[in-house]
Amino acid sequence: MAKTMDETYTIYKDENQPIEDRVEDLLKRMTLEEKIGQMTQIDLSVASFDAIKTYSIGSVLSGGDSAPLKRATAEDWINTVNGLQKGALATRLGIPIIYGIDAVHGNAIVYNATVFPHNIGLGAARDPELIRRIGVATALEVRATGITYAFAPCIAVSRDPRWGRCYESYSEDPKIVQEMTEIIYGLQGESPEGSQNGIPYVGGRDKVAACAKHYVGDGGTTEGIEASNTVVDNAGLYEIHMPAYLDSIRKGVSTIMVAYSSLNGEKMHGHGKLLTDYLKNTLQFKGIVISDWEALDRMTIPPRADYTNSVLAGVQAGLDMIMVPFKFIEFIDTLTDLVKKNYIHMERIDDAVKRILRVKFIMGLFENPMADFSLVNELGSQAHRDLAREAVRKSLVLLKNGKEGDSPLLPIPKGASKILVAGTHAHNLGYQCGGWTVSWQGLTGNDGTRGTTILDAIKSSVHPSTEVVYKEDPDKEFVKSNNFTHAIIVVGELPYAEFDGDSQTLTMIEPGPTVINNICGTVKCVVVVVSGRPLVIEPYIASIDALVAAWLPGSEGQGVADLLFGDYEFTGKLPRTWFRDVDQLPMNVGDPHYDPLFPFGYGLTTDKIILSENE
Repeated sequence: MAKTMDETYTIYKDENQPIEDRVEDLLKRMTLEEKIGQMTQIDLSVASFDAIKTYSIGSVLSGGDSAPLKRATAEDWINTVNGLQKGALATRLGIPIIYGIDAVHGNAIVYNATVFPHNIGLGAARDPELIRRIGVATALEVRATGITYAFAPCIAVSRDPRWGRCYESYSEDPKIVQEMTEIIYGLQGESPEGSQNGIPYVGGRDKVAACAKHYVGDGGTTEGIEASNTVVDNAGLYEIHMPAYLDSIRKGVSTIMVAYSSLNGEKMHGHGKLLTDYLKNTLQFKGIVISDWEALDRMTIPPRADYTNSVLAGVQAGLDMIMVPFKFIEFIDTLTDLVKKNYIHMERIDDAVKRILRVKFIMGLFENPMADFSLVNELGSQAHRDLAREAVRKSLVLLKNGKEGDSPLLPIPKGASKILVAGTHAHNLGYQCGGWTVSWQGLTGNDGTRGTTILDAIKSSVHPSTEVVYKEDPDKEFVKSNNFTHAIIVVGELPYAEFDGDSQTLTMIEPGPTVINNICGTVKCVVVVVSGRPLVIEPYIASIDALVAAWLPGSEGQGVADLLFGDYEFTGKLPRTWFRDVDQLPMNVGDPHYDPLFPFGYGLTTDKIILSENE
């Protein structure tokens, strides 16, 4: 006999019911196993229909090296995500998964995506409206692949350029970092007027859940060593590292990721006072507190030395979703055992699961769990590439333009007769994009994703009569014998991410300095530095005619040429202090020993001049 309407009706499946009622209704139907499954986030490499169905897994992510296949298309991604979602929908309660990816400068882990400048460049642009539009575009490109959750923005306030994540920080200045939280409105949509502070908001199927990270103090570690210890008093913590989190919570951010680092010797992943007492209770944040990658393993040295105690400490402190990402059965068994033995109370588990369900309901995942192909053309679209090119133009900082007594070198006339383009970074899209591009540590060369190198941009910008000669590492004889009118030298550092980027020397890669020495002084030269932070440049500065900080501009190298040839003027300002010597570090604006090569906020400009073809 057919069931009656009343017998099949469940509050949690009714989209017309208040979200909190749906959360409570679903929670009371869940077993302990289902609750702990929701708290578990696993990597794509170990995810399957069966694993998700069997363990009621709540979330899957693609780590930096975890695509469905090499050069996967948007359709490939969607099919993969939907295949896993079917496993979630086949569970007893049909709770959909939320799928996350590191879209930290566009959805750049995905092949062919638009790669926007890294955050340090956006901090130089000082344009919250621009960054909001970048958030809109990034959300579309993430949704184009069927993914619903972006681990962005990083709102660290980097106080030391030796830190390998310096480029993920908008600025050393907390006020600029605060302003850049505008990207959350782009990613998630703007919460309706009158929304309660601390309640997450995600505005529809072209938006994603955002993630403010890494809470808190990750940019202040001693000597800039990734995941180490931040020594700071309460005033410093709340004046420097905390303000952007207040703004993110006000803007309805859905999730907050905890930092690997410690605060005054206490691991942030076990810091109950800051995770529960302050973030959840005082600030009334109602979204998900998520761990970083394998963070529970890393709570001890060596990792996993006392895994049970690490799980206990992290969950007790206030973690809601745990990025396991591989050994998820061991995590589930460990947490289950801790609850059954009453080391962790059900109230703590229920708090975690309520937050996870709340975000999933707010996102509309229960109504629309499956991705379709309607947005696939948003991936790497021309409109987004145009926006990225605009962001490049606004992010470049002009540090020098002409030697003393000389007229400015920039802009270079488009009709210059013979231009030398040289340096390690002139024709290398991977170097130009930096870390978190197609893979975790980034890539090298020009075939890893789609974009325009600075060399190709220069060639397309000049008059047809201009001869552009490219030689990565020219010797002095070559330079002298070729009658170049101008030289554009593009140098910098190799791609890196996280601890692989920690550096105590901050030098550009060879043969960068050699190329500068072989060219500058013989030919009028502009040096373009492609890097995730300020590098040692003072030894070469006297010989350089013009100097440009291009940061990590991403896939649209044309934005660099737009400024070199005067189609637009330079407007970027240094988002962080450019040191003279690494021995000065750490050195931030306002410090008593402040003696920079270029101070925070510095940036020359050029008049907007459209040069005629023959000038």
